Amino acid sequence: MKLDVYKALWGMTGPLEAQLEQIAAAGYAGIEVWVDSGIPDPQQIRRLAENYRLRVIVATVMPSIESIQPTLQMLSEYAPVLMNVQSGRDAMTFDEGCAFLEVALESAAHVDVPVLHETHRGKLLFTPWTTAAYLHRFPELYITADYSHWVNVCERLPNDQAEALALANGRARHVHARVGYEEGPQVPDPSAPEYASQLAWHEAQWRAIRDAQQSAGIETLTITPEYGSPSYLHTLPHTNVPVADLWRVCLWAAQRIREQLSDD
Repeated sequence: MKLDVYKALWGMTGPLEAQLEQIAAAGYAGIEVWVDSGIPDPQQIRRLAENYRLRVIVATVMPSIESIQPTLQMLSEYAPVLMNVQSGRDAMTFDEGCAFLEVALESAAHVDVPVLHETHRGKLLFTPWTTAAYLHRFPELYITADYSHWVNVCERLPNDQAEALALANGRARHVHARVGYEEGPQVPDPSAPEYASQLAWHEAQWRAIRDAQQSAGIETLTITPEYGSPSYLHTLPHTNVPVADLWRVCLWAAQRIREQLSDD
């Protein structure tokens, strides 16, 4: 199975072209771009991505039924390989969530690339059990697996949710490979030995996703070590100085992913 590791632009600074040049030189397959009301410019992203031979994944929030159509239209302008949306709100009832997903899935059926719904705190898929309920209800629902949020929301490694995790792993079509811990969605540095148990748990889920995709005949696993800038990245009190170098954290995570998930 082919493994494509993407680099999120989140937390990067400087001119956009310099960012993509750095990403390409580091061996990433593509970029993941957070889009907010058409920013960054889709034409510039398409041109630079083509110049540096990088594929594009786009992501944004899609909080309401009314936002679905304009969001998908906005994201399509980037010519992405897939769209990742943070859908709905955690306060929606199950019936409200079903109504949202019915429209979202119908709208996505007219889009040329996969539209994936991210497991994210504060959004519709904010816990394993809530996500499982929607996955049972909608067989055509596929997700971006960002389980760092589930660890944070559950305040534990959710080993008691094996059935929900198996279902989610089978429906994951993209991975945000960030290690979360019981009190937050991002460990300061996944290479630190004090987070070894959290790293091992997340990697077990990512391997299960890879195996499920292989069984389904999917040829490429896309995965983004989506570590973010402050306040996701811890800082020193009173100074807001990050406790780790974000570029190096992502680079370590990318190499670790290749070692753990690539075919032998």
